[in-house]
Amino acid sequence: MDKQAIANSLEQMADKIVARYASRNVELALIGIRDRGEVLAQRLHTLLEARLQKSIDLGTLDITLYRDDLNMAGAHTIHVGTTEITFCIDDKVIILIDDVLNTGRSVRAALDALVDLGRPQAIRLAVLIDRGAREYPISADYVGVSVTDIPDEIKVQVLLQEYDETEEVILVEKDY
Repeated sequence: MDKQAIANSLEQMADKIVARYASRNVELALIGIRDRGEVLAQRLHTLLEARLQKSIDLGTLDITLYRDDLNMAGAHTIHVGTTEITFCIDDKVIILIDDVLNTGRSVRAALDALVDLGRPQAIRLAVLIDRGAREYPISADYVGVSVTDIPDEIKVQVLLQEYDETEEVILVEKDY
């Protein structure tokens, strides 16, 4: 995917979210999973506020301490980022945003972290890329692109201007 395809995918996700919630009296909040989910959440936030003509809460969630692979070999250096959620999540519809949904483990960690923060009315998942190789029974409500025929040894990498000085989704060989 190039920059335009990423932008188009976010526009389509925003349209689907608006179609679902514009006529309902719910409080929406967007929470991006750090790092690239945070950037995508910021972009969706801008689109949704413009379309819905109302203020929407926006936050960032760091899932490092909720990951189930912290004790695995090779996980010696752990960088814990900050969770920046300055609003109460109780009774809100949370749209959790990440770049790639693959096994579901990151989303599971994010769900655990969110439950520790409060009790939302609902949690919906939006991802730019759905890779489809689940280890947990987790699915996305809003998907930019689904790709299911990529071999396990290939990684889907989302590069965003804010972190990578380029904007594209590429396939790279995993370095084990």
